[in-house]
Amino acid sequence: MKSLLPDRQKTIVQWVSQATGINTLGVKVRLRGNDLHILCESIECPPRWQTLSDLLTALQQTDLDALKSSDSNEQPSIYQVFVYGRKKAAKRPEWCHRVYLNQLDRHLEQINQALLREKSKQPGGAMIVSNESLARQGDPDAIARYLSETLSAYNISVQVKIKKPKQSGGNVGLTDPKAPQSSTASNRLWVLCQSSYSPDPSLIAEPVAQKLRHLKLAGYQDAVIVAQVQGESKTDWTLRIDLTPPEIMLKEWARWGDVEALGQYLNENLSSKNIKVSTSLQETTLHVFCSSINSPHAISPAPHRTRCMETIGTILEDIAPQAITAATLYGQTTKDADPAWIDWLSLPAQQHPALAISALELASSADEPAIIFLLERLLNPDLNWRLKTGGIRVLLLRKGDLLHVMCDAPVCPKRKQVASKVIKLLRQIKIPGVVGVRIYGRRAGNKEAVWHYGVDFQTRERVVPEPTPEFAAISAYVHELLPSDSNDSGLRPDLTTKEVQTFVKKIAHDWGATARKFLLATQLFTDIGQWSEQNASVQGHLVALIWGSLGLLLTVQTDWLLNYFLSRPHQQTAAIASNTTPTSPTNDISNTIRLKNNTGNSQPDNSAFNDSGFTQSPGNNSPRQNQATPTAILLAARTQTPTFNARQLDEQLAIYKQRLQKNGTTPDILIIGSSRALRGIDPIALSKKLAKQGYPDLDIFNFGINGATAQVVDFILRKVLEPEEVPKMIVWADGVRAFNSGREDITYQAITASPGYQEAIEKFIAQGNNSNREAKQLSKLAANPKTNNQQQNSYQVVDKWFNQGLAVFSGTYQNRDRLKTNLNEQMKSLPIFSSETVDTTKTNPNDGEQDTSTQSVDFDGFLALSIRFNPTTYYQKHSKVSGSYDNDYKSFLLGGEQDAALQNILQFTQSEKISLVFINMPLTAEYLDPIRSQHEQEFQQYMSRIASDRSHFVFRDLSLLYPQKNDYFSDPSHLNRYGAYEVSNHIAKDPMIPWSNQK
Repeated sequence: MKSLLPDRQKTIVQWVSQATGINTLGVKVRLRGNDLHILCESIECPPRWQTLSDLLTALQQTDLDALKSSDSNEQPSIYQVFVYGRKKAAKRPEWCHRVYLNQLDRHLEQINQALLREKSKQPGGAMIVSNESLARQGDPDAIARYLSETLSAYNISVQVKIKKPKQSGGNVGLTDPKAPQSSTASNRLWVLCQSSYSPDPSLIAEPVAQKLRHLKLAGYQDAVIVAQVQGESKTDWTLRIDLTPPEIMLKEWARWGDVEALGQYLNENLSSKNIKVSTSLQETTLHVFCSSINSPHAISPAPHRTRCMETIGTILEDIAPQAITAATLYGQTTKDADPAWIDWLSLPAQQHPALAISALELASSADEPAIIFLLERLLNPDLNWRLKTGGIRVLLLRKGDLLHVMCDAPVCPKRKQVASKVIKLLRQIKIPGVVGVRIYGRRAGNKEAVWHYGVDFQTRERVVPEPTPEFAAISAYVHELLPSDSNDSGLRPDLTTKEVQTFVKKIAHDWGATARKFLLATQLFTDIGQWSEQNASVQGHLVALIWGSLGLLLTVQTDWLLNYFLSRPHQQTAAIASNTTPTSPTNDISNTIRLKNNTGNSQPDNSAFNDSGFTQSPGNNSPRQNQATPTAILLAARTQTPTFNARQLDEQLAIYKQRLQKNGTTPDILIIGSSRALRGIDPIALSKKLAKQGYPDLDIFNFGINGATAQVVDFILRKVLEPEEVPKMIVWADGVRAFNSGREDITYQAITASPGYQEAIEKFIAQGNNSNREAKQLSKLAANPKTNNQQQNSYQVVDKWFNQGLAVFSGTYQNRDRLKTNLNEQMKSLPIFSSETVDTTKTNPNDGEQDTSTQSVDFDGFLALSIRFNPTTYYQKHSKVSGSYDNDYKSFLLGGEQDAALQNILQFTQSEKISLVFINMPLTAEYLDPIRSQHEQEFQQYMSRIASDRSHFVFRDLSLLYPQKNDYFSDPSHLNRYGAYEVSNHIAKDPMIPWSNQK
């Protein structure tokens, strides 16, 4: 095939320029076979019918031989001309018209009729042009007015700007890799929506998408919707709308042999020729039924056979549908059921073997475009809806043996509607080398996924979680989740001196009445009922005075004797002290805390462990566990931080602070929760398993607190610890009981009445890390002395008054700790208390009643219990309480104050870019009766709903992991060290937990 010679090409270009008035720089010609292709372009696309009219008029008056060279043997005859029109710098033409040179008269007639139709549609000078008509021209102000017709109903104002997209390869999320390269050079439409509130994206996403796509704007690859609250500079959310023309979308699917897309694409191109078609596919043959439209007669004749064959043949030749080798065309009339004519076409797939392979076969050979087509066709069953809104778009990323599938749309696709379909199709395809799939859903334009789901088709040898594929960056989602107001501080206002005296008189009066009843009960005294009321009153005061004096005298003598004995030196203690070398407290702490070696790996004492990682002697704790709690007590006593009225919180905080000071950095992972976390996840076992999974040297600390609820966890993370002291990954291990707002939160109430709480609140307010509503609430609490938690209640005032008075007159009071120690030693030495029932170290591990309060946590904060749950022996010593009478489930409510605390934690972790994983810890079948099981189901739905809306929050339900393995539990709802080991290994292999963020 030869091209025109340069001089001949210049001649034709000049001729076309003179005929159409288009600059010669905007005209390009090319000869291919018997076809002459003429491309006309300018700043604005040349009008189709006017350009064709000028060109065909000039062509009609030109000698056709002038388009041929002097040597007819060197240049073939020209039978037809293809004319294209497009904007400058665009890669694809906006229109194309084929002209048969032997039918110029017919073409001119058709073009003149089209020009008359266009003129008849033009409005008069006084007619107002609609916003839609102006918006179709691409003017940003007109587009803004057009969109405001819909968005003004939501009290949303609109501004529209045109920007050039960045030509960076990393902007994958907003640039469609399947789009033609020309789209990357086109404009991007930015739509700024401002309102007095943050509108729900799902409320306006599809209406705006439909209106923008209805305009069929040329030169725009997509639109970005930016939502902003009036008066704020920060973006609330962004949304991307694909502006790919419907014709290109139809042609893309028609290229893959989709019958419905082929039918619509043919009708779009044949409507101008008054032809409509319907299609069906049988094996590799496409059946096209052609009929006429807009016929003035009641009976429409069959369309012209030659016209249908030429037009449809050209379209199908251009599309080259996959796996369709032939087409059968039928000319249909409305009168007869039988076709008026039948003809056949051979399609490119018959000559090219690569086009004969079906999309399913290509997908089975790991062809990504074919996989994307099959997934998008599956997820967009309604083709018209996809053309209106852009539909669900699929992006693929393969890493190792995992296939990551991202599904995005203007409204985030629901997991239930997407995940099962994708998994079923991928199982059918059986992509070589892919043994697992990770599916993600997001709103178009977001970087992070709203939800994710994963399935492994077969056992994977190395289960290393893969990170979510990177997509376009977005502005952080900002939405303040405020805590609920507290209706009762639980404290009394300040007391005056008069109120204290009244309180003391009342207590004294009660004591007198109690003493009188006791004396009468001994039958040594009698009530003189015949006395007058006045004499009885005098007699009562006299008796109270006498016995009160005797009691006071006895108390003073007892205090004197005890002080005398305590003042004498203890021979045994003195002997021990003389043989002990003094050690500084600082050195003692340094010697007992062994957190990390030089390489950063934890160094547990392995002498008590066998090869499987379990202790050989379950009844004994390791030395490290015996040292942590005494050290924590010493650290807590010396710290300047006031107590939180929770001994374990004070001690865990002391260990954690010392760990931060010694290591200089925060741990990689923080485990937090109630006693179910404290006993249920072993940091050392988890660290070792993660090291085998490819994440070595991870520092993990267990910050479990007995009785910790969501409010307690929120208080620790946001108010006790500094933001830089919180690791970038938190594993929250607990269960439904921590979220029941209907029960009394005793642990949190005790903390709120502590001086440590008041200091933390003051510091929190001063730092300004809280929301406006929370700041006002806490500031009001701190400023109002009548509700200030720093002020003590009446009982605390009286207790302090008595203690101060007793300290002045009592000699024993100053040595009360020493007195308590001596009494304990003397009691233990008595034969009656020397049995095994007192010595907790001799308790049978299977009895189920080992006192956990006497056990020691290790330096990783973990409480390892060796006791095994045996229902037979356990319920002999403990009452079996059903869920109906369990106070932990009293007035069950998943909302209120615990839900507000959870929302605070979610917002805090999202703003600090912290990965939050909630583990619903295992329970026994003995514990899960119908009532508790029902609440568990409600809790799972509650957490799953929250996890679907938060990309950084992962919920993993392990409640039914070991229902029958009682040996893994210390009681019906708490794991022992063996269960903790198994759970730690289980979550380390969980592919949905983002351990890779810590690598």
